[in-house]
Amino acid sequence: MPEIFVRADTLDAENARFAQTPLQTPVFLNSVPKSGSHLMRNILRMFVPVDQQYAADFIQWGNLPQHRHAFDPASPRLSWGHLFFADASVVETSHARRIILYRDPYDWVIARARFLLSDQFSGNVEHLKHGQITADELLTMMIFGLPAKLPSLNDIYELNAVAWLGARAHMLKLEDLVAAVKALDTPEAETFFAGLLDACGIAMPADWRERVRIGSDPAQSGTARENLTGIALDLPKELGPRHKALVDYQAPGLRSVLGYV
Repeated sequence: MPEIFVRADTLDAENARFAQTPLQTPVFLNSVPKSGSHLMRNILRMFVPVDQQYAADFIQWGNLPQHRHAFDPASPRLSWGHLFFADASVVETSHARRIILYRDPYDWVIARARFLLSDQFSGNVEHLKHGQITADELLTMMIFGLPAKLPSLNDIYELNAVAWLGARAHMLKLEDLVAAVKALDTPEAETFFAGLLDACGIAMPADWRERVRIGSDPAQSGTARENLTGIALDLPKELGPRHKALVDYQAPGLRSVLGYV
């Protein structure tokens, strides 16, 4: 199994600076991997009592049976993970408020490549870090996947994001979350976070801006782009026309159904 190496954050201590209201229903923060999962999680951790935060693991399809109690309505908790849309996941999270976070697939290709090259990731693709492939070749692998090693872009988005569009869930774009974080003093940001907190069943406190500032601090996230280390390959800031065309070929209609076209 892949391993992710991140340093501990101080958000539990920061949380204690604020008056916290207990959750009344479970909340599950679900996301496409490499779509701002830690950013969303860290922000919302500032609005939930620490003893109601289920920090045992990122809940995924493979470990769902071990963590189904995270969604127990008799003991409401905030939990997070990357959970496929399927019969078991829908049933187990039926009592939870579901938040689904995703990002533009064009940007996701670069984010996935960057993370797999970093010191923070260790798995079955270590050979990709040895400088024998070009950036273009790596980005192509991120789109089409690798047999028995990496799922394709379409495989990841299909069950981690698109299928949840047909379920009871609050859908959230990373781009909208980032824009709101960067403009906290605007009415648009207040509207955005009011909607997100309402979807979580959390009343918006007067000090919401300060909580968001603390939770969104990149220093609190070991997987934030600026904290990744050991990346030897020069990756582009934006996907080029050729690879955008490959994304559209590999996952036709994906960006449209997610609201990017």
